[in-house]
Amino acid sequence: MIYPILLYGDPVLKVKAKEVEKGTIDLFKLSEDLFETMKSASGIGLAAPQIGKSLKIFVVDTSHLQDEAVNEFKQVFVNPKILEETGRPWGFEEGCLSIPGIREMINRNEVLRIKYYDENWEPHEDTFDGMIARIIQHEYDHIMGTLFTDYLTPLKKRLLKGKLGNISKGKVDVDYIVKAPVKK
Repeated sequence: MIYPILLYGDPVLKVKAKEVEKGTIDLFKLSEDLFETMKSASGIGLAAPQIGKSLKIFVVDTSHLQDEAVNEFKQVFVNPKILEETGRPWGFEEGCLSIPGIREMINRNEVLRIKYYDENWEPHEDTFDGMIARIIQHEYDHIMGTLFTDYLTPLKKRLLKGKLGNISKGKVDVDYIVKAPVKK
């Protein structure tokens, strides 16, 4: 099932997600829905809060990237916990399906050690580096209620205020299904 992707300004995106309790949800179904929604939006990562589910689960799939420097990688991360971030911080222009049309330079450590469960409740502890580490860090931020725009300087945030305001009103030009925050 393809879900609408929540846009910047939706309160779910700023809340720390809840741990997934084993047996309480259909992990296979939710994982497939996340992959399907992400693929329909031409994304490389998607977290459950971005589809309105405040749960600690995200998916990464780099199979459609045309970048020789990024190995093909597809994984489900349930209840992940970053154990360590090391290496030199490096900048890269990041974007987000929940913040379409905005890309900004974000610094992240180049190596990441993380423990998590997969969709079969098998535990893992892995080390990732480079672009895969960056994608995981970005998606992990989503389940912690953090957006890449939170890393921007106050000046940069002020410069983007109008664009972010338009996004939060649903004034976006994208070819995937989105849902703007409901204003009371």
